[in-house]
Amino acid sequence: MRVLLAHNSYQQSGGEDAVVANERALLADAGCDVDLLHIHNDEISSFWHKLSTTINLTRSARGKMLMARAIEGFRPDVVHVHNFFPLLTAAIYDACRDAGVPVVQTLHNFRLTCAGAILFRDGKPCEDCIHGSPYQGALHGCYRGSRAGSLAVARMIDVHRRRNTWNTRVDRFIALTRFAKGRYVAAGLEPARIAVKPNFVPDPGRMPPGPQPPRAGALFVARLSPEKGLGTLLKAWQGLAVPLTIIGDGPLKDFAAAGSGGSITYLGRQSALEVRAAMRKAAFLVMPSESYETFGMVSVEAFANGLPVIASRLGAMAEIVEDGRTGLLFTPGDAADLAAKVTAAAAQPDLLRTLGQEARTCYEARYTPAVNLRALMAIYDGVLQERHGHKPAHDPVATARTRLAAS
Repeated sequence: MRVLLAHNSYQQSGGEDAVVANERALLADAGCDVDLLHIHNDEISSFWHKLSTTINLTRSARGKMLMARAIEGFRPDVVHVHNFFPLLTAAIYDACRDAGVPVVQTLHNFRLTCAGAILFRDGKPCEDCIHGSPYQGALHGCYRGSRAGSLAVARMIDVHRRRNTWNTRVDRFIALTRFAKGRYVAAGLEPARIAVKPNFVPDPGRMPPGPQPPRAGALFVARLSPEKGLGTLLKAWQGLAVPLTIIGDGPLKDFAAAGSGGSITYLGRQSALEVRAAMRKAAFLVMPSESYETFGMVSVEAFANGLPVIASRLGAMAEIVEDGRTGLLFTPGDAADLAAKVTAAAAQPDLLRTLGQEARTCYEARYTPAVNLRALMAIYDGVLQERHGHKPAHDPVATARTRLAAS
C-alpha cells in the first residue's frame, strides 16, 4: 500500500509531530511505501507572510498545488492528513478529490470546531462553538489571545461548516478516544465517518527481572500551560511530604519554578530518555489537566513504563485511566481531592505496584505498535473498499508479523 502523509508542523514541536514520525516508521516497517508532504510554520516569518496566511486560511491555492504535486509524483492509495492548519488548509482535500484518492484525517485536536483547538476558556472546558457560532471564539480571543487571529480561524470554521466540507471531503476521521468522537459528532460530523483509534508509543520493554529499586514520589510531565492544571497541582502539594518532580516547559515555567522547593523539584525541559528514566523511578504520574485533552500521550507513556496515573475525572483522561485498575481519578480542579488521592496512594505501595502492573498490561493490550498497526490498516482498507471495492494487493499487517517473528 502507498500512503501519503500530510502534516503542517507548528513552530513549537509537540505531540502531533511525534505521532507523525511514529506512524510513518510503523507503516514503513510494515512494508508500506510512505511519503510525507510536510510544511512548517517557521516560514511564517514576516508581516506579509502572516497577512497572506490569514487571508488564505480558508483555502490556500498553494496548499492545493503542493498536494496535487505530491499525489502526481507519489501516486498514493490513501492520503492521511494529520494537520493542515494554517498553511496547507482544507484546499488539500480538493486536490485529493480531483485525483480520486481517499482521505483519512487524524483529529489531534478540536480545531475543526474551536478556534482555540482545545475546547477550553476561562479556566474550564468550553463547548460554546460546538453548539453555537464559531465566531464566539473571536469575541473571546480564543486563538492565541488575539481577536483578529481568532476571527480568521472562526471564519475558516464557519465557511467549511456551511459548505459541509468535513462530511464531503474526508472519507474517514480518526478520533483518539470515544469521548473526542462524541464532541465531534455534537459539532456536526457524521458518526459513521469517525473511527476511534488511539495513539501508540514505542515499547520501552518491561522492567528487567529481579529485584528493582523501590519506586518513590510523584511525577508531573506536561507543557506548562494553564489548561494542564499546574495551579491545582501546586495547591494540592501544600503541606504534602510526598516528593514531586515537575518536568516541562511553557508559558508557566516561571510559575513552576517559583513553586518548587521543599518536596517539589522542577527540572524544566528534559529529553525523552530522561523522561523515561524518571517514569521508571516514580511511584505514580499525576495528570491534573482541566481541559478535556484529546488523548494525553503522557498517560500511555506512563502505562508503558508500568507507572499508574492519578488523573482528572474528565474527558479523555477518564476514558484512558481506569479508576482503581490502572490509576486513580479525582475531581477536576479540586486540589483537596487530589491531595487526598495522593496521600492515600503514597501510603499503599502494594496498591501502587498492582496498579502499575495493570497499567503495563493495559498498554500491551491497547497501545503497542502492533495493536495500532492492525487498527490503522483496517481503517485504510475500509476506505479503499468503500471507494474502489477492493483491498490492497498485499497485507502489510502480515508482513509486519513476519518481520517481527524473524527478528
